[in-house]
Amino acid sequence: MKKAVCALILGRKGSSAFPGKNNYPLMGRPLMRYAMMAAENSPSVTHFFFSTDAEEYKEIGRAYGWEIIDRPDYLATNAALGEHAIQHAHEEMKARLATRGYEIELVAQLFCNAPTLLPAHIEEGVKKLRKNPEADSAVTVSPYNMWSPLRARKENASGYLDPFVPFETFGDPKTLNCDRDSQGNVYFADMSLNLVRPHCIENLDDGLLPQKWMGQKILPIENWGGLDVDYEWQLPQVEFWLRKNGFSEKKTPYNS
Repeated sequence: MKKAVCALILGRKGSSAFPGKNNYPLMGRPLMRYAMMAAENSPSVTHFFFSTDAEEYKEIGRAYGWEIIDRPDYLATNAALGEHAIQHAHEEMKARLATRGYEIELVAQLFCNAPTLLPAHIEEGVKKLRKNPEADSAVTVSPYNMWSPLRARKENASGYLDPFVPFETFGDPKTLNCDRDSQGNVYFADMSLNLVRPHCIENLDDGLLPQKWMGQKILPIENWGGLDVDYEWQLPQVEFWLRKNGFSEKKTPYNS
């Protein structure tokens, strides 16, 4: 069978923290279009799927040639786990492609609210996974040293702040300091891209928390300032990233 590299973007209409975020007009485009454009301009991507429960999102997807996967209501609630929506979409993609003589090689998981992505990230991930067959996935990561777990706190029963993670976890507390870079780069999966092998989705319980669909052996694709937008106050950071990477109200890196 022929091999398929699938782009799968996910987005539901419900959001309590930032209603309408996926379709929010940013620099003259719906927020979701930035991740879609990255996939559309990636030479390695062969098929395009959009999993959603929102009719307005489906219209946008169809307008740009994406195949729609109807996300069931039970997978579109605030309590539903994204990993189960990914599994549902994966089974649908797998079945559709099999009838066309394709099997899935890789899935580029995208999210409507994660616009900090370029085709180069996808191409780098494809190259890394093809070079390293033992790796389960390749994901975009951004260094956020200011959010080192060494700095994290939680409130105790007396109302005071304790270390969220015991300092001994990081070694001898006497060797630790307040420099945010003292532990080296602190990478967070920024959710702009999760490029995964099918077995990761099909065997979720074998994967690492918190994003079990990444599997166990995860390769980094370095990004900066990447994030998935959950709150309106994050939009200026996203716009800064987009402008630094060649986007404006009138052009994109793909048509400039």
